[in-house]
Amino acid sequence: MTIGDRERIAVVGSNGAGKTTLLKIITGQVEQDSGKVTASRFNTVGYLPQDGIRHSGRTLLDEAAAAAEDILLVNRRIEEISREIEKRSALGDGDSDELTSLVEELGKMHHHLEDTEGYTIEVKIRQILSGLGFSEKDFRRQTEEFSGGWQMRIELAKLLLREPTILLLDEPTNHLDIHSLRWLESYLQSYEGSVILVSHDRRFLDNLAGRTIEISLGTVTEYRGNYSFYVEEKAGRLLARRSARENQQKKIRETLRFVERFRYKATKARQVQSRLRMMDKLEKVELEDEEKDIVFEFPQPGRSGRVLLELDHVSKAYNNSFVFRGLSLRIERGERVALMGPNGSGKSTLARIIAGLEPFQEGARKTGHNAALSYYAQNQADTLDPEKTVLETLEDVATGDHRTQLRTLLGSFLFTGDDVFKKVSVLSGGEKSRLALARMLLVPANLLLFDEPTNHLDMSSKDVLQEALMRFEGAFMIVSHDRDFLEPLIDKVLDFDEGHLRVTLGTVEEYLEKWYKEKEADVPRGPSGQVLRRKSPLQLDKERRREDAEKRQRLYRKLKPLRESLERREEQIALHERRTGEIEEALADGKTYENEKTARSLNREYGEIRARLEALYEEWASLQEEMERIEEEEKGGT
Repeated sequence: MTIGDRERIAVVGSNGAGKTTLLKIITGQVEQDSGKVTASRFNTVGYLPQDGIRHSGRTLLDEAAAAAEDILLVNRRIEEISREIEKRSALGDGDSDELTSLVEELGKMHHHLEDTEGYTIEVKIRQILSGLGFSEKDFRRQTEEFSGGWQMRIELAKLLLREPTILLLDEPTNHLDIHSLRWLESYLQSYEGSVILVSHDRRFLDNLAGRTIEISLGTVTEYRGNYSFYVEEKAGRLLARRSARENQQKKIRETLRFVERFRYKATKARQVQSRLRMMDKLEKVELEDEEKDIVFEFPQPGRSGRVLLELDHVSKAYNNSFVFRGLSLRIERGERVALMGPNGSGKSTLARIIAGLEPFQEGARKTGHNAALSYYAQNQADTLDPEKTVLETLEDVATGDHRTQLRTLLGSFLFTGDDVFKKVSVLSGGEKSRLALARMLLVPANLLLFDEPTNHLDMSSKDVLQEALMRFEGAFMIVSHDRDFLEPLIDKVLDFDEGHLRVTLGTVEEYLEKWYKEKEADVPRGPSGQVLRRKSPLQLDKERRREDAEKRQRLYRKLKPLRESLERREEQIALHERRTGEIEEALADGKTYENEKTARSLNREYGEIRARLEALYEEWASLQEEMERIEEEEKGGT
């Protein structure tokens, strides 16, 4: 693969496929076994890993500023020189060589800042930190006070301030809430360098990527489009390859039948040998191994009362510091709720209280008639016993007939053979997530609680979970920032911030639109009423969708006549190939040659059809090339 200027490349594949390894090879952290990596000496590379970053010993503002230390040093030197010039001028030392030298150095420093936009660096530091969800009061906090997810945000802020020419981001969306995610999306759309993204957030990839690199079963395939384009194109390629293989296998079977039939006839020896040689030269169409998908359904719930769960004026505090006070909430039968809000606002704490796993100081938690809850925690490592095997983890909760079906259930979640005897401690994050989902199926519930269920799931696993929830007839509440996952599932959004809950009826997209409209109302405007800031991510998203739709329509109009011509050629090819097969079968029959006129006529027709077929193949290939050229031109013009 080649990374050009201002590229936006998505790297996709299932968990464990090798996406992170590829990024580490690019950064030089992992050495490749063969091939080579060539980089321009003018390039700089910035890498955000999935986890493992810790900062300490500085305030948040100082840590972020360290990423732009060169520019800040220049700013400080300008202040020192300016003070020295004022001091010398006040003492009447205006003609000295030292003063002249200071003035010249001051001019050079100002030119450097103009070249690097260094005058605005402090504003930029605050803008980036605020965009990633940090508040003004966080700026003076020590970095070691921040949790793991916020540590990754600090590192991301530093990378954005350094502005490397190639920015590698490995699952950045895992550490962001929905508003910070939208800000980052908007920021990266105008980023001057190239961005390589590994993410399981479909909407994030769709809004940013112009190329998609798939790593699957050791094979790397490139697609010239965003994630949705890749999904559609991959399905089309697979369908075409299956069709080609089916046709080829049919021809091979026909050839083998001919060989078996006439192998021992001297009069047909030449034709038999000719067909065997043709088979030897045939380039076999092989189908790639396909990755297996999870298959599951949540048990349909038993009948419950209208109200499943109620929190009545609940208050929660840690060390006399309240997360929220007097919070009331009701979840009713069949409701589909998203719980949203900034990271650190207390969403996970609230989810655990709803699940009955977290104590609280004031208020009451009441469950309704026949209410049965099942809970999926954000960090599965904390809920699964690391010393138990995969099978034992399910045996702990299985009852009755379920116990005899555990191996089948685990097979549906891709735990096959000896995998069921692995200890939980050696499982990957994705495997633990799948195991936790499998365990949920053994406990029938009419209220499902999910805290960030998609963080460790790959795209196909997320799709399966989404489809299972769409078929589920009970109620569920999901804490998540994955817009594409939530959009078809949710009909109510609870926005949780600074200890308060606000209810928005409708989808996540409708909630976001309302949220950004309220933000717009607070934005200062110019004399003509124009908004004095950049467009919101929602506006950019809408404009991008409109532009994409216009581009697709333009491409469709250009390709339509070519597609129709291509289809006509394919119909003619199929017709001629069928007739060719009929003639070959007739010529292979000894009785045909009893009528010399018929035999000559068939031979002549065979030659004409073969010539026509060759011409049709060339026309078909030419049309394909023309369509590909038009598609490339359209993509190049975006």
